[in-house]
Amino acid sequence: MNIDFNKDNGLVPVVIQDNRTLQVLMLGYMNEEAFEKTKKEKIVTFFSRSKNRLWTKGEESGNFLTVKSIDIDCDQDTLLIKVIPTNIVCHTGSFSCFGEKDSKGFLYELEEKISQRIDNKTEDSYTYSLYQRGMNKMAQKVGEEAVELVIEAKDNNEALFKNEAADLLYHFLILLKAKGFSIEEIEEILKKRDQ
Repeated sequence: MNIDFNKDNGLVPVVIQDNRTLQVLMLGYMNEEAFEKTKKEKIVTFFSRSKNRLWTKGEESGNFLTVKSIDIDCDQDTLLIKVIPTNIVCHTGSFSCFGEKDSKGFLYELEEKISQRIDNKTEDSYTYSLYQRGMNKMAQKVGEEAVELVIEAKDNNEALFKNEAADLLYHFLILLKAKGFSIEEIEEILKKRDQ
């Protein structure tokens, strides 16, 4: 990795992104010493322009940024570091310096759409009609989709396998809603297992 530290007084901008959600968390700057320290310790260290010294994010708050990957842009003068944050990132108390809005991806949008169709009792919606049929039917549908996915896994038709995987995820989200749980709650369990 050949980083050009000569373009901006020995500093390069560093975009910090949550490795799990891909949410942009903050922007900082590194000089070569901060970069080497970050690589070695796997904890993000910046060069603070206001303090004119190295500054490890979390050194006072305990909200460290554990490095998962480091990438460089095409001009070799900007870094993208994916991290696992210990806690909130922004000094204002927000999780991200770019506000509270999570950019968690399409599955979260789909979860919200499913929730709206059920909460609004959307009559012409497959989602709501399945929900109306009760817990047994929703659970049975998840089971059916899981079996169909297993069957497709044994064959070599990639398109059918991916479609069955999508069906299983969709019906799983309906079941989660019916049980009163969210993807985020399931994510939290997985995050704890990943520690």
